Amino acid sequence: MKKLFGRFAAMLFALALASPLAAAESKITIAVGGGACLCYLPTVLAKQLGEFDKAGVNVDLVDLKGGSDALKAVLGGSADVVSGYFDHCVNLAARKQELQAFVVYDRYPGLVLVVSPAHTKEINSIKDLAGKKVGVSAPGSSTDFFLKYVLKKNGLDPTSAAVIGVGLGATAVAAMEQGQIDAAVMLDPSVTVLQGAHADLKILADTRTQKDTLAMFGGEYPGGALYSTAAWVASHEKEAQALTNAILSTLAWIHSHSAEDIMAKMPEEMVGKDKALYLAALKNTIPMYSETGRMDPKGADAVLAVFSEGSPEVASAHVDVAKTFTNKFVDQARKTTGMGAK
Repeated sequence: MKKLFGRFAAMLFALALASPLAAAESKITIAVGGGACLCYLPTVLAKQLGEFDKAGVNVDLVDLKGGSDALKAVLGGSADVVSGYFDHCVNLAARKQELQAFVVYDRYPGLVLVVSPAHTKEINSIKDLAGKKVGVSAPGSSTDFFLKYVLKKNGLDPTSAAVIGVGLGATAVAAMEQGQIDAAVMLDPSVTVLQGAHADLKILADTRTQKDTLAMFGGEYPGGALYSTAAWVASHEKEAQALTNAILSTLAWIHSHSAEDIMAKMPEEMVGKDKALYLAALKNTIPMYSETGRMDPKGADAVLAVFSEGSPEVASAHVDVAKTFTNKFVDQARKTTGMGAK
């Protein structure tokens, strides 16, 4: 009897080891720069679909207010990887801090500069933002970088507007509707939510489509990616590969399913009460998601060019942008599984 029980216990143990959950031996903390934002959906969806577990990593997602907060979490050691905008890698390279993106999930940044409904009559152009209060997710985040770039591009001092941190989700929408700020750099679904309530919503700059992105930056401009310190990536290649595989599988799932299917997999608290508006925003956003996971070197160069124009520090730093990303994990996934082959 004891021998039989021993064999049964051994069999159960073997089955447990073979299960996806048991395979998830590596514990990785990913700091997300605002999980409710559709720009970060691939990371959240990968968790919802169990793709991280299938790839052999036990991922804990930590939702933070903005990209700068997620970056601080990694630099401070409380998180391993950032799910955030690639431009931080370029900006930090100018300060001799080596960060490296290893899988890209957003082809476009999706940033939108919107006028508060309460200030529609007084703000008709970007030049009218001088001296005004403009909301960003958090000071130092990609929304802040974008604002400064747009101001500079329109002949204004990048610091001519007062920057106010308002987050990316419901807090940003509330700040806009209550007139606490004059304008804001927002992302979907928040922009679509505002448009649903205010048909005359005024948009001053938009990068949600390829056409608008090309008009704004002169080329494709990568948005969301998984990145970490170059030292972490070099010393955790197995984990970086697993995370890359999970994101690529998720991107393939996104592009082979309907917006309704995707919404059904997302956490209810992120979808919100108005499912119709969320669905509309999601349908607008799906083309923004990468089909390959690869960083386009020209896109990385465009990020450097934008920062060089808006920041004398970056312009004079002679940043080697090739060191701020790697495609080797995506290429390896393509060789071994065929993922990201488009």
